[in-house]
Amino acid sequence: MSSYQPGGSAGYDPSSGTDPLSDEEHCLRDAILMQRAGINTVRVYNLDPEIDHTACMSIFNAAGIYLVLDVNSPLPNESINRVSPWESYNEDYMKRVFQIVEAFKSFPNTLGFFSANEVINEESDPSVPSYIRAVTRDIKDYIAAHSDRTIPVGYSAADVRPLLMDTFNYLSCELDDSSSSNMDFFGLNSYSWCGDNTFTSSGFDVLLENFSNTTVPIFFSEYGCNTISPRTFMEVASIYSSPMTGVFSGGIVYEYTEEANEYGLVTINDDSSIDLSEDYTNIMDRYSEIDLEALTAANSTATNRVPPTCEPGMITSNLTDSFEIPEQLSAISDMIKNGVDGTYPTGTTDVSNTAEVATVRNSDGTELQGLELRVLDEDQSNLPGENTSGTTGTAGPGVSNPSSTSSSGGSSSTGGSDDESAASSSKVNVGALLSAALALGVWAQL
Repeated sequence: MSSYQPGGSAGYDPSSGTDPLSDEEHCLRDAILMQRAGINTVRVYNLDPEIDHTACMSIFNAAGIYLVLDVNSPLPNESINRVSPWESYNEDYMKRVFQIVEAFKSFPNTLGFFSANEVINEESDPSVPSYIRAVTRDIKDYIAAHSDRTIPVGYSAADVRPLLMDTFNYLSCELDDSSSSNMDFFGLNSYSWCGDNTFTSSGFDVLLENFSNTTVPIFFSEYGCNTISPRTFMEVASIYSSPMTGVFSGGIVYEYTEEANEYGLVTINDDSSIDLSEDYTNIMDRYSEIDLEALTAANSTATNRVPPTCEPGMITSNLTDSFEIPEQLSAISDMIKNGVDGTYPTGTTDVSNTAEVATVRNSDGTELQGLELRVLDEDQSNLPGENTSGTTGTAGPGVSNPSSTSSSGGSSSTGGSDDESAASSSKVNVGALLSAALALGVWAQL
């Protein structure tokens, strides 16, 4: 898995008419390289709901790559305010959130939505957790009313150890009077494993013990410490083997593109050519070493457990002292009932162009030839070895499969066809898929 937001959060500008999933040629370029690396899940942070993302979502779907999408952005009133959340929880904010849901709910490779990212920390107001549950409730209620399938909604937490378990306990427990406000999955942004750390020196052993009784799927929503460069990603072996796989469902490498913070697997140049870093080669090598047979025997224990009932005793820090969830505003209830205005896609479309159009260079400067997208079956997730295209000599025979992968698209605020919905239901569910598909990811910030 990987995060994907080229240009970083500072590059998000709705007035530009573009976002990370708006340029078909760029998405094909990047999907080929992600598929080749063995990535099957991408996290995207900042999206414009008014843009049609059909082409890019179709390309990633053809590549067997799922997407976990943040519903917020860094712009004013487009996220929960950790200092005064009651001011940011309003009709305008939730309308945009619902528009993000509408823009992606009909794509079969939409794996889930993050209702918030790292809002809880030592400076956040004690009421913040309750507002996260309120937003989670509203998104889940909207999905239930307007989507042909269940799409899980979760939270991405900072690795603030004094608050971490209380955050998890608060957001995952059951409330009788707010049954849809608890999260469906939990993401942890953790950079505790650096260089040649071990399972114990990194603190992974503590995380495993703390989350051992989880009732929801858990994964690393960001990982990849860069204090030692190039990154060797030795933590991959632990993340994707026992005992971690009994509790954690993989992780998302931060990040796909090189930005000022120097976490990138690739550098995108001004002419759209790509320079692969040593990090790219290393993560591809680590993924290729995973025991896929053991990994695909997904653990279902967590999803078979019943979440505990919320009670004050489960909170031991100063995180919060209340399980009172803010009431749903009448204007928000109306949107949940009637939907939000707009023209939205109804599903993915066929992918026929599969050849890499950009120049791609290895970390040693040699140019890769013959790169191509391999079109996978509709219900197939990408795994290491699915795409072996790309040589440094004469272009090889390629590995493309000309078969199409999805239903035809369109423009409507309703869901996709019955056949597409059936495929979607089998492809994305709260428990088993988050345990199996959230395995090999990258954070993508274009």
